[in-house]
Amino acid sequence: MRRRRGVLIAAALLAQLAAGPSQAVAAGWEPAEQCGVVRGGDGPLGGAEVTLYQAGDGGGGRPRVLGRARSREDGRFTLDYRRPEDLRAVLYVLADFGRERRGAARSPVTLAAVLSGAAAPSELVVNERTTVAAAYALARFTGPGGVTGTYPGLQNAAAIAHNLADTGTGEIAAPLAAPPNGDQTSTMAEVNTLANLLASCVTAGPGSACDQLLDLAHRPGRERPRDTLQAAVDIAHDPGNNAAALFDLAATTPRYGPALPAAPDAWTVALRYDGNGHEVDGPGNLAFDADGNAWISNNYGFDADPLVPACGGRTVLKFTPTGQDAPGAPYRGGGLYGAGFGITVDAKGSAWVGSFGFQGRDCPVDPTGLERSVSQFAPDGTPLSPPQGWRGAGIVQPQGMSADRAGTVWVANCGSDSVARIPDGDAARAREVATPGVHKPFGTSVDPAGRLWVSGNGSDTVQVVGPDGTPGPTVSGGGLNKPLGVATDSRGNAWVSNSGILPVPCGNSSVDDLANAVAAEAGPRPGTSVTLIGSDGTPAPEPFTNGGLFLPWGVAVDGDDTVWVANFGGHRVARLCGVNLAACPPGYRTGQPISPAGTGYTSDGLERNTGVQIDPSGNVWLANNWRTVPIQTNPGGHEVVVLIGAAAPVPAPQLGGPAQP
Repeated sequence: MRRRRGVLIAAALLAQLAAGPSQAVAAGWEPAEQCGVVRGGDGPLGGAEVTLYQAGDGGGGRPRVLGRARSREDGRFTLDYRRPEDLRAVLYVLADFGRERRGAARSPVTLAAVLSGAAAPSELVVNERTTVAAAYALARFTGPGGVTGTYPGLQNAAAIAHNLADTGTGEIAAPLAAPPNGDQTSTMAEVNTLANLLASCVTAGPGSACDQLLDLAHRPGRERPRDTLQAAVDIAHDPGNNAAALFDLAATTPRYGPALPAAPDAWTVALRYDGNGHEVDGPGNLAFDADGNAWISNNYGFDADPLVPACGGRTVLKFTPTGQDAPGAPYRGGGLYGAGFGITVDAKGSAWVGSFGFQGRDCPVDPTGLERSVSQFAPDGTPLSPPQGWRGAGIVQPQGMSADRAGTVWVANCGSDSVARIPDGDAARAREVATPGVHKPFGTSVDPAGRLWVSGNGSDTVQVVGPDGTPGPTVSGGGLNKPLGVATDSRGNAWVSNSGILPVPCGNSSVDDLANAVAAEAGPRPGTSVTLIGSDGTPAPEPFTNGGLFLPWGVAVDGDDTVWVANFGGHRVARLCGVNLAACPPGYRTGQPISPAGTGYTSDGLERNTGVQIDPSGNVWLANNWRTVPIQTNPGGHEVVVLIGAAAPVPAPQLGGPAQP
């Protein structure tokens, strides 16, 4: 057996060296063996060329072939290879039926599985489910030449694939199969339905079912996908394209269940995270650090019972990219109480959180003295601010927060109609900057030039502030109507969400006023829209509507300058074409909805969303801030929701407009 193993390794090495420099194996790497099986909806699949790859580096490297084998009649294969020394290397397997025997039609079937990102199973299963998981998680790193990307986005994406499918069994992965996912949302059934969609081609072989799949997955203006893996990647990129027809095709091959009973409006895959299950209560907003971890503000102290009065949250959450608590999280101290929408990560990796003083009705705590500070945490969660928090600089009921490349941290003082400027993250040098053009400043964003944009929820305006704190122009018009979130794009334009009816509960407004505004929800409200303001401060003549805008709150711009809008109602997120028209479907204009015009991207995993942010892997994170029916003793939602692979990645921390990694 030892002699046979040595022969196999030598043969694999010779084959890889003969294939060219990109397939060569570095001397000294540790020998390894990976057993596996290729399966389709109808059972084992023999005759597949199984190739193990190391993903390429986004700096220009190509994927490297580590080993090859052919699946036997029972679908099994053995890959002998040398394990890369780089512990961050991303490994994935393709089972390709495209190189068929002479005289046979070329098969478009390619199945995939991610090998790295979790402990390698004793036997790797490659099937339709693992292909869906790989296609969505790696959607933003997969192209005609294979998988390539940079740290941390690529590595985190590979790990996230294991949240969708178990590569040791080919079944639904535990995080997707259990609460807060499982039968609590439709995502598990959706992944099974997508697997059935691929099975329609795998089971039929070359022919009409495969042609249908490739035609329906074909993105307008893009090359038609050549195989099942690329078809799944294209669906992840454009989930609203031919959604109903794709469902009909999936229904012809019901191999995996439970499956969806009806067509979705779009094939977005929404995964809920709740950390340890008893910490998330009213997540307000999110910010990512350089490793792609999510720092999350939390309105309330956790209690699963909405009838138990919840006082202000005293913790900041930190989730790993796969949704677990970071070591030691959640973190306490530093004066934190009842955080709202304000959270950011600065250039040195410190997390900053505003103490707004949120608490549920009948909480016995007087929040008056607790709503006047911001808290600072080291990357490991150690509080850097004193027990009463950083105070002064006009900080009263702080909301939106942003950081810039120079190290300045900005705070929107919702209760004092100003912003706080904290240069170089040094709270001792903080000062108040008057913003006379806005009342109830709420959302903030720093543009590529270092300017701060601040929305005025109570004045229907936006104020621009220079990097040094010099007040700039005040913007009005363009449909600004009780604005909330602000996000800037790579060209210095600002995108502002107009809630139309939502009063921020600071100053002379209360949480009850906000609750009354959303009561008796019947549909999108008048005035809900998004305003585009040019980098020169000139708003577009008309705001943008549709695409799923219901009660717009948070806004984020991805690495392609595409705009994402969270909604405080309607269980949906909207996606709009940005200023980079090349990233939009052919013929689209700036502001035109990419998500379905009437619904947006809906999900029963979403509740009332406030914050929305894009991570370095291209996942869209949304905060389930309030429950759908909020009882004011404890109205908080208990999850964050992640749309897997839906957006163009954004480097983190974000310090002035999005960029390509």
